[in-house]
Amino acid sequence: MTPPVRVWRLRKNHTWIDAQIRDCVESDQVELQFFYDGTLVVARRWPSREAALTHAGDQLRDLQRAGWNAHW
Repeated sequence: MTPPVRVWRLRKNHTWIDAQIRDCVESDQVELQFFYDGTLVVARRWPSREAALTHAGDQLRDLQRAGWNAHW
């Protein structure tokens, strides 16, 4: 796998959530990973970067509605 690239980071009450994407070199898929305070909590492979980024955007909007703020 290639090194991950941060898609977005959110903060709320002194904690943070990161979404990262990385290419899977053994296949044509990409892996979307979510971290909570640096701990990997969810990782899922997607058939395309576009599909993974669409899902990451959906999660971003849901978390922002719940009070999380964008932070880089």
